[in-house]
Amino acid sequence: GGMGKTTIAKAIYNKIGRHFKGRSFLANIRENGRKIDGLVGLQKQLLFDICKETTIKIPHIESGITTLQYKLSKKKLLIVLDDVSTLDELNTFCGSREWFGQGSIIIITTRDMHLLNGRVDQIFKLTIMNESESIELFSWNAFKQASPTKGFNRISRNVLKYCEGLPLALEVLGSFLYHKTTSEWELVLEKLKRIPNNQVQNKLRIGYGGLNDDDEQEIFLDIACFFIGMDQNDVVLVLKDCGLSAEIGISVLVERSLVTVDNKNILGNRRRAVG
Repeated sequence: GGMGKTTIAKAIYNKIGRHFKGRSFLANIRENGRKIDGLVGLQKQLLFDICKETTIKIPHIESGITTLQYKLSKKKLLIVLDDVSTLDELNTFCGSREWFGQGSIIIITTRDMHLLNGRVDQIFKLTIMNESESIELFSWNAFKQASPTKGFNRISRNVLKYCEGLPLALEVLGSFLYHKTTSEWELVLEKLKRIPNNQVQNKLRIGYGGLNDDDEQEIFLDIACFFIGMDQNDVVLVLKDCGLSAEIGISVLVERSLVTVDNKNILGNRRRAVG
């Protein structure tokens, strides 16, 4: 969460959209799919965006699937499915390639890589921002320019260290600190050491709340609190002694981008400072 998946998808959508006969951006499917109209409402939105028809009746999801297959199959389309969290959601809008005309592009953003394996042509995994990118993004939000204002360089570096290259944190904290004095910045940083920013915290909490069971949540908390920087094999032994299904649990956490394992088999969690 907060890595910029939706922002990048929007940028691509706006840049190449004119080359397609129809296009649709279904935003925040995880959340909007749980509202009153739910996935049926999103199916209607997709059909309206492409066909511009308001009279199409969709009584239930299966009916919507049939209608989508019929209406979209001969069109070259650009469709963004943003924040897909389950296979059911994915199949509701994109059951197979045959649903769409030749040359169509379907972009899917998700926190769960398992949903994409074997179903897409290419997976692009986002990385955190490097130092120069972080400084620029933060500065545009905190100072309305590409670099920190004179006198704010040192304290800006402290904020960047806290954010650890997470775009959401850089934007939220930069906007919050805009027009504040250096003494106010110091107070904010002291508070953040004790109480993480709510807007960032709530966004990151979605990934934790989406884990399948108590086992996976417990494994995540154990790793985040005690085992960052340790060899995965050693951690597995400890967690198994505690009665946890360690191998499967860590695999799920990696797929959900909650935990990383580097080429030396070391566990990491790049969100530790803001999560």
